[in-house]
Amino acid sequence: MTTQASELAQPGAEDLTLADVMHALGDRARLEIVQSLHADGERQCGSFDLGVSKATRSHHFKVLRESGITNTRIDGTARFVSLREGDLEARFPGLLPAILNAATADA
Repeated sequence: MTTQASELAQPGAEDLTLADVMHALGDRARLEIVQSLHADGERQCGSFDLGVSKATRSHHFKVLRESGITNTRIDGTARFVSLREGDLEARFPGLLPAILNAATADA
């Protein structure tokens, strides 16, 4: 796990596991976050309207970060989240596009 003053602990690209990634993407709210990040790029954590409490939203972001799907960057009091698309593609080629395509078809 890497940790810097402006980032929270998250696994390195070589430490990503398929089980952790699939677990994280198995929740509809987390999948919605990933779809939004894929479409819009980096966003502030508080800008997501998931219809859940702040604590639940924070939990979802933590699961995504700890699984290696997202990167969280701290800027002052704000937290910005982005997809680690390059790391995911390098570790599991084609997985993220397949999941996003399936989620879009399922909607």
